[in-house]
Amino acid sequence: MSRRQDEEEAAEPSRLAGGCVLVVLGGGAVAAVVAAAPGAGLLALWSTGAGALWWTVSRPVSDSSATPPPPSDPPSGDVYAGETEEIERVTHGPGEGLTIIYPRRVEVALDS
Repeated sequence: MSRRQDEEEAAEPSRLAGGCVLVVLGGGAVAAVVAAAPGAGLLALWSTGAGALWWTVSRPVSDSSATPPPPSDPPSGDVYAGETEEIERVTHGPGEGLTIIYPRRVEVALDS
């Protein structure tokens, strides 16, 4: 790596480091409140946890984690180009409803 790349990476703050700083500061604040009044400290701790849980649950789900919509058109016949409707063999599994049907495949020579 060049020196410039090292300087750019060092200058960029880490999200993990920022999170650790927030946890330490929050823990210090909770410790100070508990030391001053244990009842108020426990109430603050419970309300902070409830607020964090509410914030996590109420956030909208990003589109990147959603399943993609089904294709609008059915797949063309090219998808199953080497298969016929004849069945080569059927295998039944150990449980109910587990059946695998193997179609007879036909090799197709490509015209060059």
